[in-house]
Order: sequence, then structure tokens, then C-alpha cells
Amino acid sequence: MIMQGGGAAGGRIRRWLPELPDPGPQRALVWSSFVNRVGTGMFLATSALYFTVIVGIPARQVGTGLSIAGLAALLGSVPAGTLADRVGPRTVQLVTLAVQTVTMALFVVVHSWWAFTVVAAFDYVADSANNAARGALIGRVGGERPALFRAKLRTNACVAVVAGTLLAAVAIQIGTRGAYLTVILVNAVSYVVCALLLLRVPDFAPLPRPPGTRRFAALADRPYAAFAILNGLINLQAVVVTLLIPLWIASRTHIPHGFAAAVFGLNFLVGVLLMQPVGRRMETAEQGGRALRIAGLAIAVGCAVLAGSGSGPHWAETVVLLGGSAVVCAAGVWVTAAGFSLSFELAPAHAQGQYQGLTLLGLDAASAVGPALLTALVLGLGGPGWVILGAGFAAAGLMGPTVTRWAERTRPESAGSTEDAGSPEDPSAAPRRSFGG
Repeated sequence: MIMQGGGAAGGRIRRWLPELPDPGPQRALVWSSFVNRVGTGMFLATSALYFTVIVGIPARQVGTGLSIAGLAALLGSVPAGTLADRVGPRTVQLVTLAVQTVTMALFVVVHSWWAFTVVAAFDYVADSANNAARGALIGRVGGERPALFRAKLRTNACVAVVAGTLLAAVAIQIGTRGAYLTVILVNAVSYVVCALLLLRVPDFAPLPRPPGTRRFAALADRPYAAFAILNGLINLQAVVVTLLIPLWIASRTHIPHGFAAAVFGLNFLVGVLLMQPVGRRMETAEQGGRALRIAGLAIAVGCAVLAGSGSGPHWAETVVLLGGSAVVCAAGVWVTAAGFSLSFELAPAHAQGQYQGLTLLGLDAASAVGPALLTALVLGLGGPGWVILGAGFAAAGLMGPTVTRWAERTRPESAGSTEDAGSPEDPSAAPRRSFGG
């Protein structure tokens, strides 16, 4: 009896841990993504300090350069996704990884603001294009449940970013130019390793476009565009965690600034623990729409709690802030899982890349304008600003089921279907090439 109970408990624990698929294309894609995200975690944790302290570019100019690069990235997602549908998603990913290898290496020789901005713009465009093609590839490799597979990828990516951040801390502690350059070059090498591992994923042939469908159908698909915009707005939850809460701690509370890092770590921990269990429950578009509603309302609750963290004794401020942060972080899991589910379910199988690109366009557009607006609202108004922000998230979440039903009513029968997506085991739809097994 004790052994049976222990086995059941062990099974429940395993459901909450990062899961590695069986050997094959899915495992190869997991490892490829993992290596990439370790490098990304290292670079993101050190890049701001490198460009300001080591290179000597003023912080405001770095921010301006990244804003310009972010606007440039808006141009990359939909065209790259469309190209992935026409020539195959793996090919587009390999090309973009090659570009990112070059741009990352060029950061080593950047010494001026204009050079930094140009290189960052090319890097951002390539990254946006890579993500669009990656979404299409996940749709093909993920089989019958691509959203769940993407949730598994996200869980392992969270672990990878944390590992990369810890490695970056060593470079930051050393603090020399050589230490920072090592991080940048390691990230460049990670793109190469990522591409080599990607060669173990089948090179799926493009799916034929059904007669009578538009070449750029995603751009004319108003219900899906509405979902992409709504998804981008609710995903501003990430800005709350990574930007608003740290700034709130620094400017409006007496909480030690180190708690900003604790909230950042909490966000990744919650993602690792909840992403797969929540992802398993997202089997239909209807469930995805309800998840958006749950997420929006939960973020509103978290914002209301955070509004109370700007006054009272230090210990009370800290407890309230951590409580509100935990709610917002947990809601982010439902936001992400719902976005994964709906982006695959509502997109036609032959145009997954194009539709994934439109989803990314919604995310990037919101990320381009959201931080400035949210910062002005919350830091300008204080507690009431948090309440207003929460009301906005609640309104967006409540629209989730309505927008989802609208999109479902206008879908062709083949939308979201993976039956015709092809797999290595299906000779009639076999990939064109497969390297390394």
C-alpha cells in the first residue's frame, strides 16, 4: 500500500516537472530550443550592462535603439510566416538562425549608437521571422496536440532561461569586458548549435493551398486579427511582471529593490510548475476562450492587490506585493496556454506560418506601445492606476469567449486540423529531407 501511494504521488509530481518527449523530432526540437534559450537568458541578463557600462552608450539611447529595433521587427513576422508556408518552416528557421549568429557576433565590434541600432534592428527582424517559422514547425511536429507540445517547450525554455541567467551572473560578477564578450559569443555559438540540432527535425514539405483561398488570408481574416490584438493586449501581463512591478518597488514602496529579482524568479518558477498541467486542459478553442477570460479576471485581482502595496509597514507592503505578484504570474500561465491553443486551433493547416506571424504581430505591436502607456498609468496615478489597469485586463479577458466564438464560426472545416499536416511516418506526405535521423 505504501509503495502504491508513493507511486501515485510520484506520478503526480512528474506531471508538474519539465517533460522530455520520446526520441524523435519532438525531442530534437526541445533540445534545440533549450540551447537557444540558455544563450538568450545569458544575453538578456547582461546586454543592458554591456552596452551602457562597457560600450559606453547612454541608457536612454540604448532604449531608443531597442524601440526602433522593435518597430522594425513588426515587419518580419507575417512575411516570414508566409514564406515558411511556401518553402517549409525549417528552412526559414535555419536562415534566420544564421542571420542571428552574424548579428550577435557583430555586437562585439559595436562602438556607436547608430551601429548598435542597425545591428539590433536586423537581429530583432530575424528573431521575429524565426519565431513565426518556429510556430509553423511546432504545428507540424506537435501532431494532434501542438498547443500541448508548445507548452512543454515553454516549460523547458523557462528552465533554460533561468540557467542562462545564473551563468550570466558569473560574468556580471567578474565585470570585465572579456567576461561580457564571452557571454555574447557563447550566445552566437548557441544559434549554431540550435541550427545543428534543428537538422534532426524533418524538413516538412509545404501543404497545398486549397482552391479559392487567398494567398495572404491571415491579413484579411478579421476574426483572427481580433484574436491577435486581444491576445497581444492580455499578454501585456508580462510587462506588469518584468517592468511595472520592479519600477513600482523602486519608486512607490519601501520594499528592498532585490525583491524585483524575486518576482522575476517567481514568474519563471510558476511557469515551470503550471505550464504543462494547464496546457493539458486546452484541447479546444472554446477552452482557450474561457482561459482568456479567467486570465483577464485573475490579472485584475492581482492588480487590485498590488494597488495596496504602496502603503503601510514594510512587512505588510512586502506581503501584499508578493501576493499580488503571485496572482499575476499564475494568470500569465493561462494567458500563454490559451494563446498557444487558439493560435493553432483557429489557423488553417496550410497557412500556419502566416497565422502564427499575425499572432506575433499582435504581440509585438502591444509590446511596442504597452510599456510606456502602462508605466505612465501606474506610476502616474499610483494605487488608482493599478485599479484602472486591472479593469482593462478584466474587460479584455471578458471578450475572450466572444472573439473565440466569432472566429470559430468563420473557420473552414480544415482550420486547425493536423490530419493532413504530414509526418515522417506517412509516405504520401513525407518530409523532403531529414538529416541526422
